[in-house]
Amino acid sequence: MQSRFPHVRTLGALLLTMAAAGCAGPNNMKGPLVLKDMGSFHVGGREVTISGKPVKEVRFTATGAPAKVDPNGVYQVEQMYVQYFIPQNQRGALPILMWHGGGLTGVTYESTPDGRPGWLNYFLRQGWAVYNSDAVERGRSGFASPDVFQGEPVFLTKANPFERFRIGQGPGSYDPDPAKMKVNPGSQFPVEAYDNFAKQGVPRWLTTDDAIIRAYIALVDKVCPCIVLAHSQGGPFAFKVAQARPDTVKALILAEPAGTGDMANAAALKNTPILTVYGDYVDQDARWPVMRKSVTDDFYGRVRAAGGKPEVVNLPELGIKGNSHMMMMDRNNLQIAGIMQDWLKSKGFYQ
Repeated sequence: MQSRFPHVRTLGALLLTMAAAGCAGPNNMKGPLVLKDMGSFHVGGREVTISGKPVKEVRFTATGAPAKVDPNGVYQVEQMYVQYFIPQNQRGALPILMWHGGGLTGVTYESTPDGRPGWLNYFLRQGWAVYNSDAVERGRSGFASPDVFQGEPVFLTKANPFERFRIGQGPGSYDPDPAKMKVNPGSQFPVEAYDNFAKQGVPRWLTTDDAIIRAYIALVDKVCPCIVLAHSQGGPFAFKVAQARPDTVKALILAEPAGTGDMANAAALKNTPILTVYGDYVDQDARWPVMRKSVTDDFYGRVRAAGGKPEVVNLPELGIKGNSHMMMMDRNNLQIAGIMQDWLKSKGFYQ
């Protein structure tokens, strides 16, 4: 199949034919899911000392006795929560680390908003060990005081992701009444469950990138060699961590990365297999063509110049249409996971 982006490498003809025919879809998705082990841990973080604050008197419960709280002292901050699942029949040669996007948590990869199996379930059933995390300042990783997290957290309206994640037709497309939503034609996102997706949103800071990268590096140092599967904001984190640890991050799968790695150090990824997947409606959007170009042309151009061979899949070119930015939640999410699975097989990561 001829690509509209001839400067970008794509997958082999056989894989593209399978995907276009829908053959790269789900398998082994029924029956018991048998685990050898599961658990969780926190990784990374640092201690911070705060001083010079007044002692406060608070009531921890409405009818409780008042207690004095001294905010001065040592705090544990910037740690990251990780949950892991090890299948009984492990076939993946390496664990997959799943990193979510901005304003979200590891819930991204769990059940879809309308209750179908997510990518975590899919890759577990294929025999991959999976490590799913909440980045620093998200979810169960916890937060820190304004003395540590500089700036204000960013909160999104209910309409923002609908319009910005290419579910709706841009600004003004969201409406509380589902019948009045202006959904992109042929959209694969389960809009009837959009309220459930909106409940997943959490605040994000614009000043914590360095702390997030440090925690991801600590995770890689703890559990890798590994494969990193990252979405949106998680994409540039994955690039930068792989650049910092090229010997232990053995492959990258990026679902619409929202930024690049370190341009000056692009050559560090010359030996790293990279697959990047983009959904539909990109060309009609004001922002996504710019972000895609910065990755596929500018950043990957430098990787290719160093001898690397990053691969890019634009799903509409395969006849797979209607995918939003949240492709892991779309109705055909398992078909897209199947493309990633076939790519991992082709790279020798699957037994």
